[in-house]
Amino acid sequence: MLRHSILLPVAASAALLLSGCQSTPGPQDGPLGTWAEDPMRNAPPITRGLDAAGLSTLLGAELAGQRGDYRYASQGYLEAAKRYREPALAERATFAARFGNEASLIEASALRWRELAPQAEAPNRLLAAFSLQRGDWLDSLEQRLDIVEAGGHGDVTAYAEVAVAEEAPLTLIAQQLREHLARPNADQLPHHSDVLLGTALIEAALGDTALAQRRLDQVELLDPESAALWLVKARLALEIEDYPTAQRSAQQGLELAPDDVRFILLLAQAEIRLNNISAAEVQTNALLESHGGNEDLRLSLAQLYLEEGHPEPAQRLLQPLIGQPNVPNLAYYLLGAITQAQGDTDNALLYYRQVSEGSEFLPARAAAAQMLIEEDRLLDARAFLRIERMRFDNYFTELVMLEVQLLDEMNQPEDANALLDREISRTPDDASLLYMRAMRRWEAGNIAGMEQDLRQILRTDPDNSEALNALGYTLADLNLPGRLQEAFELIERAYEADPDNPAVLDSMGWVYFRLGKPEEALPWLESAYMQLPDQEVAAHLAEVLKALGRDEEARQLIQQIMQRTNQHQLIDGLLERYPELSP
Repeated sequence: MLRHSILLPVAASAALLLSGCQSTPGPQDGPLGTWAEDPMRNAPPITRGLDAAGLSTLLGAELAGQRGDYRYASQGYLEAAKRYREPALAERATFAARFGNEASLIEASALRWRELAPQAEAPNRLLAAFSLQRGDWLDSLEQRLDIVEAGGHGDVTAYAEVAVAEEAPLTLIAQQLREHLARPNADQLPHHSDVLLGTALIEAALGDTALAQRRLDQVELLDPESAALWLVKARLALEIEDYPTAQRSAQQGLELAPDDVRFILLLAQAEIRLNNISAAEVQTNALLESHGGNEDLRLSLAQLYLEEGHPEPAQRLLQPLIGQPNVPNLAYYLLGAITQAQGDTDNALLYYRQVSEGSEFLPARAAAAQMLIEEDRLLDARAFLRIERMRFDNYFTELVMLEVQLLDEMNQPEDANALLDREISRTPDDASLLYMRAMRRWEAGNIAGMEQDLRQILRTDPDNSEALNALGYTLADLNLPGRLQEAFELIERAYEADPDNPAVLDSMGWVYFRLGKPEEALPWLESAYMQLPDQEVAAHLAEVLKALGRDEEARQLIQQIMQRTNQHQLIDGLLERYPELSP
């Protein structure tokens, strides 16, 4: 219903860290980048005659661009592009919008540009980036494949890497890629191997490693000198535990791209998996030496060894950092994990406690408390967290929430609730703790208690959009008699405070539907789904489409969600009410 872990970077961050040093994207890269110089200087000229209104619009846009009002300039060029079927106008509108960093105008201009010049690569690149930014994976892939079919490079492999890392709807992505590969003459396109590589990455992540391997064999025939090929080959071999092949692939890639640290890291990882720790240390030491003992790299390599179950080389890598004036927090965190792995709980606790405020602070406290709990020292774990709350007042709320989470994991909800009640009585205006208790009360069916906590938040912070939306949505969803207008007013206030929040847009659409206004509900829910394509918004949107007699669209939407995930209780509930929508 309502939108509600403590993570630490993985060792692969070393590759990102170093590859980022090799090629830094310019300010024009990405849809929201700013421009280093006025793009209007090289924008395509307007060469055709115009009527008076069109001339006035263009003059206004040109003058606005000259005085730096790029929003007005973009709006003017876009208006002209809608009146005249001239791609250069839409391109000029896009240039101005990008210089002004106007996301909505960039997208609108790029859409018109693509409409007027379907074969142009630039608008598809922009639209692909926008789709990816809002989580519309399939639309982003569609734009990239359009680029490929026009003879350009769609960066499908890079897209696939992000999709795998972000747990995108891989089944649907694989289906779309396979449909492209099955088209006549797809293998004749200039960047066919990039699509094959991207498809192999997705299929490998789905567990279809044999098919992924066949794709890689095809790429090897087409482009054996591709460093990207050997990178994917090495990763796939590691995934299927074929460590000798991973070793050979990484070595082959290193010959083609000797400065690409990803191959050195993959080779080290393969050596570790082959239990050639000495050989792995030779690789990592050479990598450190070539980068001047880079501190961040040293930490990432130590993390790699630790994740692979080899604390001793990790400890050797960290030793040079100990005794420095400013020991990095991550070093203390990793030393705590190493000492814990060696069975020395008390010293591990000392290391974890030396992690000061920063991104590793909460992970260190969580690891320490979990370590004590695993040794049947729950009372010690709770005492430790209580002391840390007194030591670090800035983290009071987060440490209380951490203890509640740990108690829940130990199936002690009564103790968790008692802790929450006690700390709220001491800090009655702590909005985060009140909101946490409100959500727990909602899960327990205590709607009155939930409302009480949310009202308390709103007494001290009347514009708290999270509380406004939660209360308004709950009243609308429960369809409580006589309270729908109140729900609408609460959600309206949430929208005024946070107009770009897709959860608020979803709530607005849902309350309109509850008020018997499906036509007004539809655009809100469509906008919410574009930004947040999850099953809750999809269920709301499908129900509104059903109410409007658009059953086939609702059915297609439901089918999409059911293909993306095996867990779709909200969709199941919708189908119980409307079995005719079953795909």
